[in-house]
Amino acid sequence: MNQTRTFLLIAWLAVAFLLFMEWNKGPAPATPADAPVAELPEPTDALPGDAGIPAGDGAVPDASAAPAAASLPAAATDAPASASAAAASPGLLRVRTDVLDLRVDLRGGNLVGAELLHYPVDKDEPARKVRLFDADAARFSVAQTGLVAQSGSAPNHEAVFRPEGGRTDFQLADGQDVLEVPLLWTDPASGLQVRKTWVLKRGAYALTLREEVINDGEAAWRGYGYQQLQRIPPVASSRGFTLTNPEAYSFTGAAWYSPADKFEKRKYEDFVDDGPLNKDVTGGWIALLQHHFLVAWVPAATEPQRFSLAQLGNGQPRFLVRSVGAPFEVAPGTRTTREATLWVGPKLQEQMQAVAPGMKLTLDYGIFTFLAQPMFDFVLKPLHDHLTGNWGWAIILTVLIIKLLLYPLSAKQYQSFAKMRAIQPRIEALKERYGDDKQKFQMAMMELYKKEKINPIGGCLPILVTIPVFIALYWMLLESVEMRQAPWIGWIDNLTAPDPYFILPVINLAVMYLTQKMTPTPGMDPMQKKMMTAMPLVFGVMMAFFPSGLVLYWCTNGILGLAQQWIITKRHGTTPAPAK
Repeated sequence: MNQTRTFLLIAWLAVAFLLFMEWNKGPAPATPADAPVAELPEPTDALPGDAGIPAGDGAVPDASAAPAAASLPAAATDAPASASAAAASPGLLRVRTDVLDLRVDLRGGNLVGAELLHYPVDKDEPARKVRLFDADAARFSVAQTGLVAQSGSAPNHEAVFRPEGGRTDFQLADGQDVLEVPLLWTDPASGLQVRKTWVLKRGAYALTLREEVINDGEAAWRGYGYQQLQRIPPVASSRGFTLTNPEAYSFTGAAWYSPADKFEKRKYEDFVDDGPLNKDVTGGWIALLQHHFLVAWVPAATEPQRFSLAQLGNGQPRFLVRSVGAPFEVAPGTRTTREATLWVGPKLQEQMQAVAPGMKLTLDYGIFTFLAQPMFDFVLKPLHDHLTGNWGWAIILTVLIIKLLLYPLSAKQYQSFAKMRAIQPRIEALKERYGDDKQKFQMAMMELYKKEKINPIGGCLPILVTIPVFIALYWMLLESVEMRQAPWIGWIDNLTAPDPYFILPVINLAVMYLTQKMTPTPGMDPMQKKMMTAMPLVFGVMMAFFPSGLVLYWCTNGILGLAQQWIITKRHGTTPAPAK
């Protein structure tokens, strides 16, 4: 049975290695050079008019009835809104709050630029901010909206608006909590006016788009609205090892939520292969995800929608997600207002959950979400918010709490180790007595275990419990944007990056080595002992390239475990006289 414990420990290392290999596989954006793309017909930019639009029966129109995406802009400079895009546009508005720096295109009133002012791309380059929308061809990503008339005219996402009041620069002033950016489109022939107003709030990444349809004509207007997101997949940074570069394997693609089917997602490379999506939803949302950040359209909770996905373009593929609303009517001399919310920002769980149900599910904690989510919600974040104000100290306190919860199990583990260590001379005596007769040796050893009331695999159970906690915390550290680039102390200024001086990994390796030396190995042959001795070195070296927050957790856990093992071994480790 002592062999079982050995094999379990070796299996633990094997599992860690397999996880390492699996994480290295990370999805890469499909391009014509590395993956053939099933080509879809490129839709035109013209309004569809009556063709293909269902009769006025109240049904949600098929997503393909809405006008298609604008053609991809040519390559341009590194500016938030490229020169070529600006040349093709009737004008760009700059809109700034305390957390966002946006560009609004007068063509369609679309968002074609968005920088997150509190989130630098790299901690060493604080001036370079994360961009979630960009008109540049190499990073093309936009949010678009429009209306489609079932008869008459309506402004789609290519229609030209003008800023009411003539302003082209909007900024949230000190003491101001709400900023509005109104845009107007008019059709003198029909008497139809559409006013789009972007509403931004202080400290918020959720933008409200208020769309007011004013009918000053003589005939009723009937049509529907749509919202869509387009982008080229983000390219993961090539810096560092893949294992410490989560952008290389984090999920990128589309996600949507419905009250009936809850959270669903699809990778970019599966847009075509997994078939079309035409999903009728009321009270949901649709989004494009990347590591730590997302953009999402949240239609009005009471308005039926049809969600769809598409892949566009003959060269570099563009990916589109679209939400098409139910038809509505505006009688002559009346007006109707519809609203939708656009999330442009980090995956901040509390704020997202306040915007729409299920949005916090965009944080992918892997198969151990059932551990990671409550650990973050009820332990780690409260410790940070209400006690430490520092994620590193919060991790250390989390380990203390976990050790306290697992103390009964750990005490039995170390008691088992202490008893096995105490009888080790008797095991060696049995080994000498029976020589090469392994069967008799195993039977005698089992009899000794039974006599001394020792469970040889009892020490493995706490290790098996620790592995899921370890993996859950690993994903929590990598996926929780709250800990992105967070400092601890001194040389550790980024808990989501490796220790730059390998101090924590060296401490971790030493703790693992001392723990292994205190762990009894009765009955092992020399080869097995060599493998056990090498385990701390192999696992310690691999851990050197893990995020420092994870190594901090493992170091703290190991130091507390080592101290606990030493105390219990001293208490229960009296060595009986060798067997005669």
